[in-house]
Amino acid sequence: MKEKTILVIEDDEMNLKLVRTLLKVCRYGVIEAMDAENGIELAREHHPDLILMDIQLPGMDGLKATGIIKNDPDLKEIPVVAITAFAMEGDEEKALKAGCDGYIVKPIDTRKFCATIETYCNNKGKDIDSGKEVS
Repeated sequence: MKEKTILVIEDDEMNLKLVRTLLKVCRYGVIEAMDAENGIELAREHHPDLILMDIQLPGMDGLKATGIIKNDPDLKEIPVVAITAFAMEGDEEKALKAGCDGYIVKPIDTRKFCATIETYCNNKGKDIDSGKEVS
């Protein structure tokens, strides 16, 4: 079975390192971008199985980048999951309205992370009732 590849668009080095480490432990291939523009380019080049999108990025924010990805006929089927420290009321709805298929709150629950990612990869984010991390 082909290794699934996940594109992580995250500008914070420590968060990127944590997510990279967790994904590698879960046996996923990892592609990384530190800004939205580069992330969109990498998505077009590699067609990953899943995109983990930070919302607060330098330049273009993650919600706008998600809109671009979801409006691209070649990329729109790739699930995009917001991964963010923003957990205020209404933030999850904003992310989902922008086109995100799910929502993971930082700090990441490392015990549930692999199962959450597996769910999004296997279901392409479509059959999940809530965008919240699943156990």
